[in-house]
Amino acid sequence: MEPIPETDEALAELERFGDTALREELAQLTAEAKRQVPTLVGVSLTLLAEELVLTYVATGREIAVMDAVQYVDGGPCIEAVDTDRTVATDAEGLLDEARWQLFAQTTAAAGVRSTLSIPFGRKGVVTGGVNLYGGASTSFQGAESELARLFGAWAPDAVSNADLSFSTRLEAVQGPARLKGQAYVDEAIGLLVSARDLDPDAAEERLVRAAAQAGTSVAALARALVHAFAAES
Repeated sequence: MEPIPETDEALAELERFGDTALREELAQLTAEAKRQVPTLVGVSLTLLAEELVLTYVATGREIAVMDAVQYVDGGPCIEAVDTDRTVATDAEGLLDEARWQLFAQTTAAAGVRSTLSIPFGRKGVVTGGVNLYGGASTSFQGAESELARLFGAWAPDAVSNADLSFSTRLEAVQGPARLKGQAYVDEAIGLLVSARDLDPDAAEERLVRAAAQAGTSVAALARALVHAFAAES
């Protein structure tokens, strides 16, 4: 498992301020997860207080975009963190889950057939969560408990200067990356306004923040949302 370029950059930025252990910890965690689940195609870890998502992939799939769709419209990782419980899905179950239709359509289009979302924390307080993406509908069957122990035991201390990294992302995604897919961005905003009862400014802000938090571009997120809305209708 390797970090996506945006995660690699975020880790490098954090290392400049002394957070040198995080990269090695994540490499060990994701390698062990891949050993337990050979069909694992992506892992993302969300640190709530820092508004930071670190994503590792085993394939070229746009895992960060799938995370971003959850921040826009909900998904199993959000529920896992909110309810402090592990949430497992497969492709058929996701498509039957009406409240996660956009996420279901996005994962299906990317060839993801199952997900497992696990919260983690310290002293009874949830501080983040992990989302695992499988390339088969049975990827996580029988491995749920071991993966929950693996990631549930990992609860890092507050990452110093992590907000600097998030702020840098937020600024970046509002620049050239946004202009590159302006037509998709405009269409995605219109769809969110119509389908989710948002005003245009709120819809745009949700897109920008979700893309920045997940470490992807607004254009990539907007394109995925447009396609997901089309598949939903």
